[in-house]
Amino acid sequence: MRDNRPIRLCFVLLFVTYVFSDKLSWSGDAADRCFCKLQGEVDDCSCKVESLDSLNNNKIYPILTSLLSRNYFRYFKVNLKKSCPFWSDDSRCALRDCHVNVCQKDEVPIKIPDVDTHSEKHERNKYLKELNEGKQGFEERCAEERELGALDATISEEKKAEFQTWKEYDETLPLFCDIDDEHSNDMEYVDLLLNPERYTGYKGPSPRRIWRSIYEENCFKPEKNYGYGPDYGKDASIESMFFIARGMCLEKRVFFRLISGLHTSINIHLCDKYLFPAKNGFGQSYWDHNLQEFQQRFDPALTHDQGPQRLKNLYFTYLIELRALAKAAPYLKQKGFYTGDNQEDEDVQKGVNDLLDIIRKFPDHFDESQLFKGNTKEMQQLKSEFVLHFRNISRIMDCVGCDKCKLWGKLQVLGMGTALKILFSGDSMGPDSIVKSQDKDFQLTRTEIVALFNAFGRLSSSIHAIETFRKLAS
Repeated sequence: MRDNRPIRLCFVLLFVTYVFSDKLSWSGDAADRCFCKLQGEVDDCSCKVESLDSLNNNKIYPILTSLLSRNYFRYFKVNLKKSCPFWSDDSRCALRDCHVNVCQKDEVPIKIPDVDTHSEKHERNKYLKELNEGKQGFEERCAEERELGALDATISEEKKAEFQTWKEYDETLPLFCDIDDEHSNDMEYVDLLLNPERYTGYKGPSPRRIWRSIYEENCFKPEKNYGYGPDYGKDASIESMFFIARGMCLEKRVFFRLISGLHTSINIHLCDKYLFPAKNGFGQSYWDHNLQEFQQRFDPALTHDQGPQRLKNLYFTYLIELRALAKAAPYLKQKGFYTGDNQEDEDVQKGVNDLLDIIRKFPDHFDESQLFKGNTKEMQQLKSEFVLHFRNISRIMDCVGCDKCKLWGKLQVLGMGTALKILFSGDSMGPDSIVKSQDKDFQLTRTEIVALFNAFGRLSSSIHAIETFRKLAS
């Protein structure tokens, strides 16, 4: 009797290859799928992706990259020791082994009391049901996370002494809003250039819980089910419901796209600076662009058709922060960027002015006057919920179990919050409105400014990286 097993095996192999071919390699078709929809107008805006690519990659990115290497912007003051307010600490190994040199008590700049309203306490209690979730596979990831998630705490004694003069200068400035942790002795300076945002090995249940809490508990949802799809709620498709954004009002869509754009930016940085093992098992591991990882996160065939929309949401978030910088340009030009080094301060101010001039000349800014129109009770309630949800997300950043990830998460959320604060400040709203130093009800602290520029820098870097991946995939 003839043995047909080899023939059957060939057919099986052909079938498997056909079904999974898109998942095995990054083909030209896969590249087309990922980038073909990344064009035209950004949702809820008139600005086009192509215009933002040209503006960012040719004008903004080079200036901003240079500017963020300056002393004023490279040192970020942050509290990485706050415990998670929503669920028990998952005791990630990185948290136990990473420490940053803490400034002395008299070196800590402006102290501002925290605000914790009754409604916010009630809001965070709902997270207690998430206690002690997802510790599987902890041991095998510890070694990698200790190395990749550890913060470089190197700050010279000379630089620490300079922080005291920064404090004295900042204390002469009036304050406007509450900044998380400013009252705490656990506030500490971190050198951002020594701790770049990149792959850290932080993966598994812990980060999934962070994003699940953000999307499912703090993003708005349509009042009706518009067909979420069979995978709604699963980790592989955590954003599924937002393909039916037409079921939500503009304000709720804006909130989601802001968060999704931030999420996309973070994912792009992990792909752009990915740690590869040593080639052929010899030598050292190295950092490089990971095209396959980019495909896994943004190819529509592998993301339930969500990848291109995630990329577009990055451009939306970029537009929001771009508009905030344009609106605050008169204020920032008069602000002064004090470090105690006169030449350095002049160079920074000139760089900031050049950047702001480019941004203000951009003809197609986001129009914030379209948000929360009218003074109805419904709009007031919606704006209150908008603020509360965003505040909760900022607190969720204290639940991140990797210090480097927490550092950049807190910085970028604070930067986004500062941008929103700018948009809704001043006597008027809209593309032509501004805030200036003479506005007695408006003020930005050093920490807010550092976060604002660095957060925008992260978005700028992501859009620049998209062009890199586009070229690599062609």
